[in-house]
Amino acid sequence: MKCAYNAGILDAFLEEQIAFDYCIGVSAGSGNLASYLAGQRERNLRFFTKHIHSSNYFGLKSLLKTGDLFGLKYIYGDLTCAEGKDPLDFSAFMKNPAEYEAVVTNALTGKPEYFGREMMKQDDYRVIMASSAIPVVCHPVELNGIPYFDGGLTDAIPVRRALEQGCKKLVVILSKNRDYVRKPQGMRKLYSRVCCSYPNIVDAIDRRHIVYNENMKDVFSLEREGIAFVFAASEPIRVGTYSMKEKAELELYDVGRRDFSTQKENLMKFLSA
Repeated sequence: MKCAYNAGILDAFLEEQIAFDYCIGVSAGSGNLASYLAGQRERNLRFFTKHIHSSNYFGLKSLLKTGDLFGLKYIYGDLTCAEGKDPLDFSAFMKNPAEYEAVVTNALTGKPEYFGREMMKQDDYRVIMASSAIPVVCHPVELNGIPYFDGGLTDAIPVRRALEQGCKKLVVILSKNRDYVRKPQGMRKLYSRVCCSYPNIVDAIDRRHIVYNENMKDVFSLEREGIAFVFAASEPIRVGTYSMKEKAELELYDVGRRDFSTQKENLMKFLSA
């Protein structure tokens, strides 16, 4: 739910016609990127402010009905499909010349993998579901017969992947404040039990704070080198992973809009240099 921040910045990119050659997203960020690449301004905002009021989106009803606390099949299926209430313009998404990748975590190996449009077709957005499938509260999502979990477990800020793919400059949108330091995951007994069928996922959760904090160091090192331009919320983020408060989500979206406005001139200089 913290990705309402990058939804604001991505909408500003659309308004200013700012485009990129390569885009990579993680978890809800992978879904936000799809709307951005389809040119659907404010579509992401509705998923953080309007659709959250459905009992199928998050909560006990979703858990009892699907076994998932987040209704991934509702969010990226019922709502997003061509006949849904808020469909992705799949044709526009596919025609966008930018390369697109989503980060997922292989539940068997505990390693990150990267999938693009070749894994997607009209009304089949399992790649985005997999990238967003938080262990314990969501089942893994199968792709080609292999179960996958949230990409944020193993490569939450994939700047190294972008560089490996040939990018020379990076624009990074964080979901945390600049001074954020992730702590070890609590409730180990719970997640080690629920995920006992996937021991490498248990190990990945154990190490998540280490990997994430290393990701952050990479980002700021690249920023100092002039390779990365970083957006991070300029105000304290008062939204959690499971927040379902429309007002708070809208406020976070607006922070993204304001941060873009404040940094627009510097961003344009960075992109044109």
